[in-house]
Amino acid sequence: MGKIWGVCNLGWDCEVHSIVLTAVQERGLIRRALEGDRSSAEALVKAHQGPLYGYMLRLTGRPEVAEDVVQEAFVRALTHLHRYDERFRFSTWLFTIAKRLHVNARTKLAPVFDSESAAIAADDRAERARPGVGGGSESSDMAGASLREALEALTADQREVVLLYYQLQWPVEQIGEYLDLPVGTVKSHLFRARARLRSALAEDRAVQAWLEEVHA
Repeated sequence: MGKIWGVCNLGWDCEVHSIVLTAVQERGLIRRALEGDRSSAEALVKAHQGPLYGYMLRLTGRPEVAEDVVQEAFVRALTHLHRYDERFRFSTWLFTIAKRLHVNARTKLAPVFDSESAAIAADDRAERARPGVGGGSESSDMAGASLREALEALTADQREVVLLYYQLQWPVEQIGEYLDLPVGTVKSHLFRARARLRSALAEDRAVQAWLEEVHA
């Protein structure tokens, strides 16, 4: 799976550390969890908590909200595990639960949530743009800030597809299942998002300086 402008080196966590399960292993854990095996339920949580938290953090921009959503999503998923349909990946079902929780929270607290999110995002951009904050070189930190601004300029659908495809490395088929979109539409969002990112970053001095530093 490709990467956009070296995004994994610009503060974009493309590989969220987790336990990778095959579909067969996952179904086995689910069946044992349904039989009351607590260790199997814990294994499911460990396998998905990192990717889910990373996704929700990017989606919300607020660590405390992401943590609350992830915790509640796991509680609901494990409570209603008997409703899980094995025709789909567990991660697709889990992420759907989490997204619904997030949407519900935004609906209930829309004015406060939106204003606080905007303030936090602005503070985060300013902080990350400071040299050395990202733990890398000055050019890397500034390029990372440029990338985040470019991502925020995407439509919600485009940004979410990019998140799922590059950060979580989901195939387009799974993204389509999760977002309830045809595969062709997912590919279209991905194509347009990449084009917009390339256009936004092509003339960015910080990105060009970072690329020169990387290839020096």
